[in-house]
Amino acid sequence: MKKIFNPGLVGLVTLIALYSSCAKDTSSPSSDNRSKFLGTWNVTETYNKAGSPGWLMPLLTYQVTVTADPDSSTAVFISNFANAGANVKAHAETSGNNIYISPAKQVLSTGWKVDGSGTITGTTPINWIYTIDNGADIFYATAVYSK
Repeated sequence: MKKIFNPGLVGLVTLIALYSSCAKDTSSPSSDNRSKFLGTWNVTETYNKAGSPGWLMPLLTYQVTVTADPDSSTAVFISNFANAGANVKAHAETSGNNIYISPAKQVLSTGWKVDGSGTITGTTPINWIYTIDNGADIFYATAVYSK
């Protein structure tokens, strides 16, 4: 039996294999997921006091500023969370379109305990549901953050 060795055919197969394994990567680098949460937001908040069904506090409007936590790729700080004051910051984690107070039942510098989460639709608004325990009363709040 005669062996057939064709160096041109071996070279062509090698060239095709090398070319296909070196295809250009066209994927874009991952973006910072929390970027859609960052910035200054206008807040409209309503809340009711625990044990007082149907009783709503007056509508509150204020602003918060969300900034990136430099020690995390997913965490943020929310200044003036729950209208607690411009120098009061809550810590939150982001995941996809969700943002949540982290750690849960976080104690702010005011002494308030806060817990809750929000969901963003597109780039705005963020719809929040959270609790505020000021030491005397517990409030259940809903808020809409818009730009």
